[in-house]
Amino acid sequence: MNRYALKIEYDGTGYHGWQKQKECKTIQGEIELAFLKFLGQTVKVFGSGRTDSGVHALAQVAHVDLEKRWLPEEVQGALNFFLKEKPISILEVFRVCDDFHARFSAKYRIYEYKILIRRAPLTLHKNRYWHLNRPQNTNMMKTGARFLVGTHDFTTFRSSICQANSPVKTMDRISITERKMTNGQQICIEFKARSFLHNQVRSLVGSLEKVGSNKWIPKHLEFILNSKDRTQCGALAPPDGLYLKEIKYKNQLF
Repeated sequence: MNRYALKIEYDGTGYHGWQKQKECKTIQGEIELAFLKFLGQTVKVFGSGRTDSGVHALAQVAHVDLEKRWLPEEVQGALNFFLKEKPISILEVFRVCDDFHARFSAKYRIYEYKILIRRAPLTLHKNRYWHLNRPQNTNMMKTGARFLVGTHDFTTFRSSICQANSPVKTMDRISITERKMTNGQQICIEFKARSFLHNQVRSLVGSLEKVGSNKWIPKHLEFILNSKDRTQCGALAPPDGLYLKEIKYKNQLF
């Protein structure tokens, strides 16, 4: 068998996430269908991780094993041809060694969450941002984010259906940037970690928004983190603004 790694960009709007499900439209399902049309046989595509319904990717990574040895550009071209009507693009394809695994070989992942603040409804940016109509104090958000960096039990920010063996994760970095736009304020929040719990990023963003809107003081994030109580968390931020931005591997594949 010949193993290939795929770098994938997609708009998750209207999809039930990455993972293939019966009678649901998913990103993995669309890519496996494209392979079926290309090869005339079914193959299994393994992703670096699941993205939820409505979540986007700038650089999802997956791997697949193929019987025939194809040139990477042949695989890329064929998949993009069969995906041309879908909001899915294969950005790069590489031949990789047999022990490469899209999920387990990753050194770290970066998720980015985008917020757009303005009173007017979104048109061009609809389903691409969390739309807020109230200003956010990014300095307060940055202060609060410091309590969330490091190795912690993130039970407070974990989905009740999360299947991870442990709620303990190491958050390497949270960075918050602000940019003034013609008709509003854009806030981008980046989270870097080796792995994440289910709904962790959206839960963190929902709580940071409480700080940014002056409903909570920054130190309250330390309190709710230590409480290990899901009910103390802010509301789950919508999926629209969340992007899987980058995945790094030991061999600097992408």
